[in-house]
Amino acid sequence: MPTPLVIHAKAPLFEALNQDETMIKLEHLQGKWVVIYFYPKALTPGCTVQACALRDGMAELARLNVVVLGVSPDSPKMLKKFKESERLNFVLVSDASHAIAEAYGAWQEKSLYGKMYLGMARMTVLVNPAGNVAQVWHKVDPKTHYDQILSFIRAQT
Repeated sequence: MPTPLVIHAKAPLFEALNQDETMIKLEHLQGKWVVIYFYPKALTPGCTVQACALRDGMAELARLNVVVLGVSPDSPKMLKKFKESERLNFVLVSDASHAIAEAYGAWQEKSLYGKMYLGMARMTVLVNPAGNVAQVWHKVDPKTHYDQILSFIRAQT
């Protein structure tokens, strides 16, 4: 069972490669709201729906001082393909070792056709400008999750 994140506690710091093989560090984003959304696999139907909803809402999120980091176990090469294919306008982070997912509780036991395995849960963590966990959404719906994020941030600002 993953360790739950505590609201108002410091968000676990991480650094990892993005789709361009550039190092991304959470600490460099302090002063902004950071949406860290975990998704199982690039270029799959649900993950694409979720990413495109965030892409389409990025102008509004940017006005609210929000950056988005999509985190999956995919390689930077696959993430680059996903970003280009869907014209994504935010950073995708490679978590092949699933260290970030483990730190955030997104690396979980899952079930497919009765078989249990460990994998990336579809969940989102919102980090506030001070670097603290502001909200955690578990088992998000890719179609409506952008609206949840936007409503929560608007209520805070």
